Amino acid sequence: MSDQLIRAISKDGFVKATAVSTRGLTERARQIHKTLPVATAALGRTLAAASMMGNALKEDGASVTLQIKGGGPLGTLLAVSDNQGNVRGTVDHPEVDLPLRSDGKLDVGTAVGTEGTLTVIRDLNMKEPYVGSVGLLGGEIAEDLAAYFVESEQIPTACGLGVLVDRDQSVLSAGGYLIQLLPGAGENVIARVEGGVMAAGSVTGLLQENSDPEAMLRKVLSDFEIDVLERSPIEYRCYCSRERMERALISMGPAELKSLIDDQGEAELTCRFCDNVQHFTREQLEAMLAGMRKK
Repeated sequence: MSDQLIRAISKDGFVKATAVSTRGLTERARQIHKTLPVATAALGRTLAAASMMGNALKEDGASVTLQIKGGGPLGTLLAVSDNQGNVRGTVDHPEVDLPLRSDGKLDVGTAVGTEGTLTVIRDLNMKEPYVGSVGLLGGEIAEDLAAYFVESEQIPTACGLGVLVDRDQSVLSAGGYLIQLLPGAGENVIARVEGGVMAAGSVTGLLQENSDPEAMLRKVLSDFEIDVLERSPIEYRCYCSRERMERALISMGPAELKSLIDDQGEAELTCRFCDNVQHFTREQLEAMLAGMRKK
């Protein structure tokens, strides 16, 4: 089954929810960045979270950037989603390898770290993007994201994220859910959501049973009747191009570009989000420089 995102609302109007299955795009990220298992898990969780948040933006061209700087050995985690939920991302140190926790699970919390922040940047095509930031709780990402919504947006939120890595380091399952209370929801609704989350178990366990995110959401919200509002495919999607890389070279300015030509004679640019590599010859660089000087 291809990666999917669904949005739903409870029939009583008190709960809205989003869920994603992201095995394919997480595996694509692993292959691009050559991540070891704990980095795969951390980046995969961040990608799933960004996808769900990005899809909530309906403005064309809008995007969400999720940045996690926890002070751990992985360094900075970054994921960017368009308004459909398609994502791309990076991790500073994909080669990090840590011992498993005592319960046999990947130690994402230690790899991410807890001495830092989770920052959300919403670009709605206005003059300035909206930026919100909270201190990390445990570095496991799901609880940190839930805390962000409560602290920055005053929205009671339950979040589950998970990535299961196979023995050959490939991704077996990945995904997550985001459940939020709507105005008017009382203590009884909160208790039912919390009970459902506890009873359902881990995200990876649910996705191993059934890779359809709708099935996962119905299991977590088993105490509610829900209506699915949207189902859409999502993927690892990068918007880089040769033209964008050319603009990046031009943005260096004439002096730096001339220095690059004199020192190296050519340039090879690699996109930080994907495996796209573009080569620029001396002649092409000199043509750029000549064009800049004419302006």
